[in-house]
Parts: sequence; C-alpha cells; structure tokens
Amino acid sequence: MNKRPIIAWIWLICGLGFTSSCASEKDYLVTLTTEYGTMYAILYEESPAHKENFIKLATSGRYDSTEFHRIIRDFMIQGGDVFTKEGLPQEDWYTLPAEIHPDLIHEKGSLAAARQGDRINPERRSSGCQFYIVQGRVYDEAALTTDMAKLQKVFFQYLQLDSNEGLRETYRRLYEKQEIDSINALMLSKKVVLEQFFNVNLGISKRENQLQAYTTVGGAPHLDDTYTVFGKVIQGLEVMEKISRVETDQNDKPITPVYMHVDIELVTKKKITEEYGFTYPEE
Repeated sequence: MNKRPIIAWIWLICGLGFTSSCASEKDYLVTLTTEYGTMYAILYEESPAHKENFIKLATSGRYDSTEFHRIIRDFMIQGGDVFTKEGLPQEDWYTLPAEIHPDLIHEKGSLAAARQGDRINPERRSSGCQFYIVQGRVYDEAALTTDMAKLQKVFFQYLQLDSNEGLRETYRRLYEKQEIDSINALMLSKKVVLEQFFNVNLGISKRENQLQAYTTVGGAPHLDDTYTVFGKVIQGLEVMEKISRVETDQNDKPITPVYMHVDIELVTKKKITEEYGFTYPEE
C-alpha cells in the first residue's frame, strides 16, 4: 500500500491547524485620530458581522472625514455617518442584524452601534456605519439595582400625603436648585419605606459584570441588552473626555466639527497587551 498520500494529508491537516493558530494570535487594532488626540480600540469576536463591517469601512477609507456629530456629555459621543457624507440615498443605508451579548456591556469606552428606536426597529438592527463611544458615569450599587423610573413614580405619590409636608419641602428646595443627585439620593433613602407602603418591588437585578463595571469605571447601563456593543477603546479615553466637553447646539451637534480619521492594522495580540494594556480572555 502506498503511504505517501496519507502522509501528505497529515501534513496538510497540520498545516491548516498551524495557520489557524497563527491567525488567532493576531487581532485588528483600530486607530481613531482626531484633532483632540488618538484613541485605540479592539473589536469583539462575539459580534462578527459588526466587526467585519467596521473593518471594511475603515480599510476602504470611508470613515475618514466623517464627524462626531452628536455629543452628550456624561453619556456618549456618536459619529461615523458614512452614508450622509457620501450623499447616499436612504434606500442604500443598509443595517446589520443585532448581535447583543450579555458579556458585552456599555461600560466606559465601549464601542457600540447606533440604531433607530424600537418602535420602528423592533429587531434592533444596527446602523451600517454610525457608532458611539460610551462615556457615561459611575453608579453606586443602590442606584444601579433600583428601577429609578418606578421609584420616582411612587415617590411622587408618597409626597402627596398630608403627613409628608416636610418631605415635600425638602424635595421642592432641591428641585429649585436643580440638585438632581441629591434628589435621587433622597428618593433612594425612602426606597424601603415606599416598597412597604405601596407593596411594590423597586429593585432590578444586575449581572456581576454590570455591577463590577458600573460601580468602578462607569458607563451607561440603561443601554445594555438593547444595543450591539462590538468593541472597546483600550487607550486614549482622555481624548473621548475632551471631545465630550466641546460646545454643542440644541441638537447636541458640535458648533465646530470634530472630524475623525480611522485606520486598521493587523497586529499581534501580544503587542496589543504589552503596548495598549488590553488582556484577552483565555481561549
């Protein structure tokens, strides 16, 4: 029996395995340059359609000269409107299927896809080009695990009781000064009382990764599980902070345009870890 073909197949299989292993040791590094500095980001494997789409747009230069056109301080900076820049008709504004993963949350620095609202977009499909970088804020655990909208509703009902005149006065004084954090703290201090009085549960559950992230680095937890997160800024968050402070108009558009230039480079994961501080999960 001639064993040469068998040996050849063994070498071919080994070769394919080696190639796959080598490929897994590299990743795409995103370089996002603005007049305020440069941000560096990675793209997640858990959202492959978004990763591939972003790479295609960036490598073809289509993101270059797009703007961060919507900026809301302590929330996010949004940009990358390729379709408007290129003057494409709306019928050519393609979307991507949602790729929502419980491990990918809106912690500070997360790169996520913009989209239209649930009413006209129940499948939560993403824009084919626009993305945002999360700024958000840090939460204490009490606020993070409370349904604040529901708490506010029953709190206002509680204020109407004749016996709560002092509480109403405290609320009025804080409201006149627009001390929102103090108002939230006041409502949270009454959470247990309100739950017992109205026989309601004002708590909401959060996963461990959410509790850890939002009580330390911060972010925008209300967007979790509804928008696709597909990457993360791993260096240069101070640039995002600078951009978040630019002057904007009533539509949250910067008075002076903030342009971007986006590059993509395939580099070793070792380099990304050593030079940019991102640690990959064990495969």
